[in-house]
Amino acid sequence: MDRVIIFVDSRENNIGEYFKQYGCEVQRKMLLCADFLVSDRVCIERKTVSDFKKSITDKRLFQQLRKMKEDFEKPILIIEGKESLYGTLQPNIIRGALSSITVDLGVPIIWTRDMADTAGIVYWIARREQVMEKRENVLRNKKVPTTIGGKQEYLVSSLPSISAVRAKALLEHFKTPENIFNASEEELRKVKGIGKKIAKEIRKVIEKKYR
Repeated sequence: MDRVIIFVDSRENNIGEYFKQYGCEVQRKMLLCADFLVSDRVCIERKTVSDFKKSITDKRLFQQLRKMKEDFEKPILIIEGKESLYGTLQPNIIRGALSSITVDLGVPIIWTRDMADTAGIVYWIARREQVMEKRENVLRNKKVPTTIGGKQEYLVSSLPSISAVRAKALLEHFKTPENIFNASEEELRKVKGIGKKIAKEIRKVIEKKYR
């Protein structure tokens, strides 16, 4: 793959022009989560400093990041702007949010000066993923796939807290959906990304009598 492809959420205004200097292909789509998709495993959310602070108070921030974490192996948060994070909110609220994002959710934060700087960062992450790592950037949708492997991934990803990434990891480990559905909590937890809580939720959905 020579030309980098970046999916940009259609609600992101004006940033498209900043990608022109990099010669990449920008496709504007209504994305289910995040503002940029740069590979099958990396999505990026962009927030200005003011929006970052507002999203803390209205509790949007952590909902968005958890959704990104569920659907992608490596979500990234960009905070854009030169102004200080502190001012309207108590410093400890900001510090607590930053700590939770990086430690609890495991989402890295990148700081950028302005929209042009953000575009540059997004491009170079996309280039690293697609050119250097040879990873695909395919827009996800909710259509049922036609291949057996795709249908298996689709089936497994319907389990609670199982993203496309985790579905593939489970199938690679257990080989068939049947083995996944028959696996115990302990066996499920041997797969990367499947912790005690997720394993328990999976077993509960499989074992509980339908009402």
